[in-house]
Amino acid sequence: MAAARHFWHEPSEDVLGAALSAVIKVRRIRPQVARALPPEEQARALAAVLDPGEPLAASLLVALHLGQRRPVLATFLDAAGLAHDDGILREEGDVQPLPEAAAREGVRALLAAYPREQVETYLNTLWLQDPDRWRVLERSSDWLALAQTPLS
Repeated sequence: MAAARHFWHEPSEDVLGAALSAVIKVRRIRPQVARALPPEEQARALAAVLDPGEPLAASLLVALHLGQRRPVLATFLDAAGLAHDDGILREEGDVQPLPEAAAREGVRALLAAYPREQVETYLNTLWLQDPDRWRVLERSSDWLALAQTPLS
């Protein structure tokens, strides 16, 4: 529900049509009615969609993290030593994959501060958005191993 609420505050034009289609389908209403629903009703309907499709699901995950879970982003990026503005990465030149040591520190900081399921959701979101950059975060078993491995 939190993801759907945040999504409707600033819906991405790329997936707005898919979101409205999902609301129309789940509520069985006409398009003009779906567009006229208050944001809270749109959020409830969108949260009830079992399979929103990959692009909309990705947008919902981003909305969740940029909204309610922004401190999670800042915690990870600070601990990993990555420059950011309130949890939003600063793109600086050529983007390189995250080094294992930086990932280890980021994951440790997250696990110390947040519930494991929130950490897993965030790390999955990073990896899904850019598998090359976040390659080290590909599997949850790797994250836990990273967090438990001593620094060399």
